[in-house]
Amino acid sequence: MTKKYYEAYEDRYKTAHAKGVSWSSDKNSPIVLDTIKKYKLNQCSTMLEIGCGEGRDSKAVLDKGYNLVATDISKEAVAYCKKNMPTYKNHFQVLDCINDYHEEKYDFIYSVAVIHMLVLDEDRSAFYKFIYEHLTDDGIALICTMGDGREEMQSDISSAFTLQEREHESGKMVVAGTSCRMVSFETFEKEIKANHLKITEKGITSALPDFNNLMFAVVKKDKL
Repeated sequence: MTKKYYEAYEDRYKTAHAKGVSWSSDKNSPIVLDTIKKYKLNQCSTMLEIGCGEGRDSKAVLDKGYNLVATDISKEAVAYCKKNMPTYKNHFQVLDCINDYHEEKYDFIYSVAVIHMLVLDEDRSAFYKFIYEHLTDDGIALICTMGDGREEMQSDISSAFTLQEREHESGKMVVAGTSCRMVSFETFEKEIKANHLKITEKGITSALPDFNNLMFAVVKKDKL
């Protein structure tokens, strides 16, 4: 079966893990816990992470005792999280939010640095649709995407998986290329509204050392 362009991180994770290192840092994104606190979510609130990667934010949320299901399309990433966080292994599962069926609904869904890997309009719409369909009626979602709010660019998805040399804290590493689409706030808002979600707040944040600039939006289901 042909892999989708947005699955390339599976190969990248495998390369890094075979060398005994993680691809990303273990520093959590402060905005996730800040949002949980600001919107008065608690240990009884059901939570879903889309794109947990190597567990940078999952660990921070789980360590606070929150009821989190952390997912990623990458089997390698989920296996890595289960191995490195055995206490929480039952909280991790493989999920492709573009194509997979998922039954549950959640009070809080968050996704950090995932939507910018979706280039095609139909894939981005499917991402937002998944959030809409899996939020409780009064639930909120935090969506963070790489960008400064002004610049727009997108990569050639045919180059995903192509090996390239990248800088890593352990030294140069040859890894699979991945996809990227950065949008302006104008486009970001249009996409959100087109998928029946309403923005309650937006802005620019960071998740150092991995991301200097992350656009974010906190959204709710738009009452139709």
